[in-house]
Parts: sequence; structure tokens; C-alpha cells
Amino acid sequence: MKIRISIIFLLLFNIILSQEKKIIQIIEAGSFDRNEKVLPGANILKKDKNTRVHLLHDGMDIWSDYALFYKKNNSFMARGNVVVKQGDSIELFSEILDYDGNTRKIVAKKDVVFNNNSTNLKTQILYHDRNLKEIYFENGGVIKDSVNTIKSNEGKYFLESSKYSFKNRVNVYNSDYNINSEKLDYLSESEKAFFYGPTVINGKDYTIFCEKGFYNTKAKSGYFVKKSKILYDNRKIEGDSLIFDDLKKYASGRQNVIITDTINNTIIKGDYSLTFDDLKKYASGRKNVIITDTINNTIIKGDFGQVYKALDSAMITKNSYAIKIFQRDSLFIKADSLFAIGPENNRLIKGRFNVNFIKSNMSGKSDKFIMNQKNGLIKLIRNELSSKEQQVMTSKEISKKNPIIWNGNSQMTGDEIHILRDVKTNELDSLKILNNAFIIEKDSLGINNFNQMKGIDLYGKFEENELQKLKLNRNTEMIYYLYDEDTNKLVGIDKAICSSIEMIINDNKIEEIIFFTNPEGKVYPEEDLEVNEKVLNGFNWRINEKILNKNEIIHN
Repeated sequence: MKIRISIIFLLLFNIILSQEKKIIQIIEAGSFDRNEKVLPGANILKKDKNTRVHLLHDGMDIWSDYALFYKKNNSFMARGNVVVKQGDSIELFSEILDYDGNTRKIVAKKDVVFNNNSTNLKTQILYHDRNLKEIYFENGGVIKDSVNTIKSNEGKYFLESSKYSFKNRVNVYNSDYNINSEKLDYLSESEKAFFYGPTVINGKDYTIFCEKGFYNTKAKSGYFVKKSKILYDNRKIEGDSLIFDDLKKYASGRQNVIITDTINNTIIKGDYSLTFDDLKKYASGRKNVIITDTINNTIIKGDFGQVYKALDSAMITKNSYAIKIFQRDSLFIKADSLFAIGPENNRLIKGRFNVNFIKSNMSGKSDKFIMNQKNGLIKLIRNELSSKEQQVMTSKEISKKNPIIWNGNSQMTGDEIHILRDVKTNELDSLKILNNAFIIEKDSLGINNFNQMKGIDLYGKFEENELQKLKLNRNTEMIYYLYDEDTNKLVGIDKAICSSIEMIINDNKIEEIIFFTNPEGKVYPEEDLEVNEKVLNGFNWRINEKILNKNEIIHN
């Protein structure tokens, strides 16, 4: 029993001591009075010429011109030039202040100013809970620190963490930017702002939109998610999440990112990520990257892309392909790597390694592909053969490396192929094959019969995107299968040589052949020729490589 009594006594003693600590003390006043009829239970404290009312409670000093102190309730009401100080960091100024010493809660009214270290808060009504170490306002307030001014209709300040929570029309601003948000947390020590609602950040040369994220107001950098968008340097950057650094001129996005360049009329998309570095004039993306040139009506796609603004260039690799959009017929290009080089009015589209393309009834392959957007010229080029390759490779192996195009039933190869389109009408204009030109046409009547023509160079002309005329020049050779027009029976095989050959084409078939300058030829019965005599040197029918439709480029 003695032990229990001792414990109870100690508990009561500690409670009494704690209560004593909570009792409001009157330090001084100019005058002291009581009026039980008018103000029952109140000690009336007033200032005089030399002394202001001074109260103390648990480390907090309060000065005022007038105060009503209720000892029984351990509370007071202070009026006139109220000043509150707690330690070296906290100050409060107001015209009216009510304080409950038991709950340790303050209500300050009229021209309220709260200072904590370098942070200044102004409002008309301020609530301060000393137990929770929180202050809050509900009727509008303005906060200033070393960097920012913050306005909001409602706000709460957590003294221990130096954290503000604002909601309802929050505005953060300084000379460099302006932030508007519906809900925002602000850490005054780190000067970071966290958003939890629709937010707009307006900088000197950028605007940011998001519904969630944070912004380091000192470093001018942040992370933004949910309907995030950045307008910067005539670009619009959108994505599921965005990173932005104004000082480094850097932006990066993750998932469903789009960069729209309004100056260069270019759109860059990436399923996984896109990065933009304005100091380096550089952008890159990964996974299903799409670069759209709206001026030149060109789309380039791939799994990895880079754009160099300073060089007016872009590169796409890994499953890369390009689409040149024409009014009636688009050009589809696939390559290991694709490049867009040059200003918008004189841009080149280049493909490197394993180039495939298709347009209308024409398709082709080459090591290199160059398309000039200004003059409409397309070049198909073979990689240079090394001296060793030239020594060990057969003519058939070499020919297999040559650029190739298919037009209808015809196959054309050479060291270099040029295709020219009319930039005004976007229709094919002409064809040129330089060095080792070789034409093969599958004979529609014979199973393994091929019409063949070869020479040094070839020139062709298109009408309404259809090949109408071809001309082979220099050292030309021909093998052509002749049929009876009435019976469609094979008459013989025409083998000839001459300086040049001209072919008239109709419906993608050779309709007429004209020989120039001392042609030499003979028609042989098929049975008189061996198999090797039915083909010209360098013959290589590559029909298994032919691109049949655009889906082979887009989906392979």
C-alpha cells in the first residue's frame, strides 16, 4: 500500500508541477484593475507612458497595450500593438490576440504578421496551436521567404519541419517565375514546392502544366506527372512524367512522350523516354520513337532516335523506317539507320544498311538511300567494295550487292540508281542507272524464261507514275523470247548486241524494242541453246527479295 500511495503522490506532484508551468504570468503592466460587474473574473491590464502589458507563458512573451487576464481559466485577451516572441526565431504581431494557456492555442486577428527565421507570413486571422506546433489561416494569407512570395486562401505551417501546406488558389511568384496551383506543399528550408492538383508554372521562357509533381524553386528544376506538359523555346513537351531543369536547359520524359517543335515543324514521339537538351541542341528518345516533319510531310520511326538542332539533323535506328507522304501515293523506307539532314527547305533523308523501300508499283533495295526533299531526287547506292572483295567475289555475288528496283514484272540493277520525282506534282519523272545496268523481265508465257538486257547506263521516263520508256547505252546485250501473236507459241530466242537499245513499255511490260547503231543478232530455236546460253553474264533473278507491300516495311 505504501508503494501505491507513493506512486500516486508522485503522479499528482508531477501534474501539479506541469500545471504550474502552464500558468500565465503577469510580468508587468502600467496599471492593474478589476471590475467584477462589467468584466467578472478578469484582471484588467493597461499600459502607461513607460510600461506596456507584458505576459509570459511557457517560454512565450506577449506584449500589448491592453489585456484581460482570466487567471481562473488561464487565458487572456490582448489588444493593441500585440507582439509575441518565442525564442530567437518566432515573432508574431497583430492588433488582437486571444490565448488559452491550457490548450496552448492562439487566435491572432487584424494585420497579423508571423516571422520564423527568414519566413514572413501576413494574414488577417491566424490560428496557432503550440502543442502541435502548427499555424494556419483560412481567409487568405501572404508568405515571403528569401526566394518566393506565396499567396493562398488557406494555409498551414508546420514549425518543426518548416513546411507549408496551401490550398485554394495558391500562387507562388518571384522575378523569374509564377506558380498557380489548387493544392501545394512548400518546404521553406529547401525551397521546394509539391503539387497535388492542377498546376501551371510560368517562367521567363517556359510554361509547365501538371496535376502532380514538385519544383525546386531555387534550382529551377522539377518533376511533373499526370497530364504534364512543358512549353519551352517554341517546343511543346508532353508525357506521363516529365523532368525539367531551366538552368541546364534540359527536359526529359517517360512514357508516351511527345516533343512538338513549332519552329521547325517537327514532332518527336517516344513510348518509353524522350530527352531534350537545349544547351547541346539535342533530343533523344527510346522505344517506338516517331519523328514527324510536317513541312516536308515525312515520318521517321524506330526504337532509338536522336535530333541535333544545331546540325539540322535527326537519326533513327533499331527497327527504323520512314514514310514520305504524297497526296496519292506515299513512299515507305526501311533501313538499319535513318537520317534527316539539313534545313527544312533543303532536307535530305538518308538510309544506311539493308535499305528497303516501296512506292506504288515500284520497290527496291540498296546499301544506301538518299532522298533530296527539295529537288525530289532519290539515290540508291552500293557500298564501296574493298580490293579483297573485288578479287574474291564472283560477278553474281557482286551483282547481288548492287542496288535493285522492281517495277511490275521487271527487275533493274546497277552500281547506282537515281529516281527523280516532280516536286510540284509528286509524281515519278525519270530513272537513271549508272554502271552495270541490268534489266530482267519475267516472261509471262514461259515458266523459266527471262527477257534480259544489259549495258553501261540506263535512262527511263515515267508518265503518271508508270514507266513508259527505257534506253540502254553502251555495250548493250539482249536476250529476248519471241512468241507467235496468234498461238502464243515460242518462236525462238533473240540474242543481240548493239550500241544502245530503246524499250517502249506498256502496262509494265516491254511492248517494243528498238536497236541503234549496227545491231548484231540472231534468233535461235530454244533447243539449240544450252541453259547457260539463255542468260547474260551477271544474271541474278532476285524475286525472293522483292518487297510486295508496305506492311513488310512497317511490321518487319
